[in-house]
Amino acid sequence: MDRIKQHVDENPVIIFMKGTPQFPMCGFSSRTAEALKQCGQEFAYVNVLADPEIFENLPRFADWPTFPQVYINGELIGGCDITLELFERGDLKKMVEEAAATKQAS
Repeated sequence: MDRIKQHVDENPVIIFMKGTPQFPMCGFSSRTAEALKQCGQEFAYVNVLADPEIFENLPRFADWPTFPQVYINGELIGGCDITLELFERGDLKKMVEEAAATKQAS
């Protein structure tokens, strides 16, 4: 749990996903990572398949049972459906840009 919190705290935008943004291992992770890429800012990722401890504990961390999970500025945004909905409305890009600006200011 401490490692998960550290990842969330240290990265303004992070996705916990199956696989990597370049090589996603499930459709939900693929679509979510692609939406983040389209926002044009850097984001961190954790491949939960490569880290059994995070895979096991992440669902309890924010009481969200599925993968992927997207966090922006330390807050769980949601999984695939919510992230894609935010992307389609244009809100995700704004959120990601604000998080990137906050990181650059600090």
